[in-house]
Amino acid sequence: MLKAQYPLEKFRNIPTPFYYYDLDVLRNTLKEINEQTTGYNFEVHYALKANVNPEVLNIIREAGLGADCVSGGEVQAAVNAGIPSSKIVFAGVGKADWEINLALENDIFCFNAESIPELEVINELATAKNKTASVALRINPNVDAHTHNYITTGLNENKFGINMEDIDKVISVLPDLRNIRMIGIHFHIGSQITDMTAYHNLCVRISEIEDIFASKNIFLQHINVGGGLGINYEHPNHFPVPEFETYFRTFKEHFKLQPGQTLHFELGRSVVAQCGSLISKVLYVKEGSTKNFAILDAGFTDLIRPALYQAYHRIENLSSDLPVEKYDVVGPICESSDVFDKDCYLNKTRRGDIIAIRSAGAYGEIMASQYNLRALPKAYTSDNI
Repeated sequence: MLKAQYPLEKFRNIPTPFYYYDLDVLRNTLKEINEQTTGYNFEVHYALKANVNPEVLNIIREAGLGADCVSGGEVQAAVNAGIPSSKIVFAGVGKADWEINLALENDIFCFNAESIPELEVINELATAKNKTASVALRINPNVDAHTHNYITTGLNENKFGINMEDIDKVISVLPDLRNIRMIGIHFHIGSQITDMTAYHNLCVRISEIEDIFASKNIFLQHINVGGGLGINYEHPNHFPVPEFETYFRTFKEHFKLQPGQTLHFELGRSVVAQCGSLISKVLYVKEGSTKNFAILDAGFTDLIRPALYQAYHRIENLSSDLPVEKYDVVGPICESSDVFDKDCYLNKTRRGDIIAIRSAGAYGEIMASQYNLRALPKAYTSDNI
């Protein structure tokens, strides 16, 4: 089976499990993003919730991307990484007062606001600081992203954003919020989207919403379409860089920017997922009555996506070139959901073999926990290993 090239001998000397980031893959990904957006009034903000490894974040900053944050901690991480405040957006359905104050103190580019009560609080806190907060209204376009229900965010039934029927009500309260400046609208319909039809439909809906604002003589200077572009989890060796050309072309062809408008994107998974792998060792190979189990020293405390979302990650035995056999690949956590894959084909596996769980650069290290009092996994990169 085709496997990625890793510094295997170096891996043997590092305690597992750990995360490994191939920074050449990351740099190639960022290069493609910049090539596809050059010459257009596009602004890309990296979604920090995917990964805030300092070395990864530094390279993203060097590539010129802004930051999409969903907590005060992420706002601070973006500032600490040297990302200009003028490129930081702050979203989230439940922003605490201290988080809003932190963003105001750093003069971030924009709050993506999700309700009238939130707008009122931002206005109150901005007034106390004698500041004016720039705000984009997060609107639910009721566009189905056709993805996992845990990561679908743009439907009326989701907790996020302002529903279409409430737009007039929100517009009516804005004049009384004197320390808020409404600069645009924001959307995010979901994650791991691979069917561009969803984005085409979003473009159509945005144009309809623009007409609502235009009828009230409101010009929307900034349109933020969120993120959500998916990656190829099945074939990371063949597709190390996502389909950015198709993604950005969808917006180039189906959404017409007006003079003076900027289109913003919030990409996370598609930026960092393919550069990262979780590296683990086989503790035991257990022969069951109907199947064999490869028991790893990594568990869902290190990579929770398979347990939480039933997500697929390609798994490779880096140590073996023996014929392929079938295993359930599981972790050591005292939970039946601690399973990375069932009926997984690996080169014949033995105790001590080194395993790579691929496409783990997004929502891997950042979601790790210390359940069972396990240590958090360390991280290494191709630049420093």
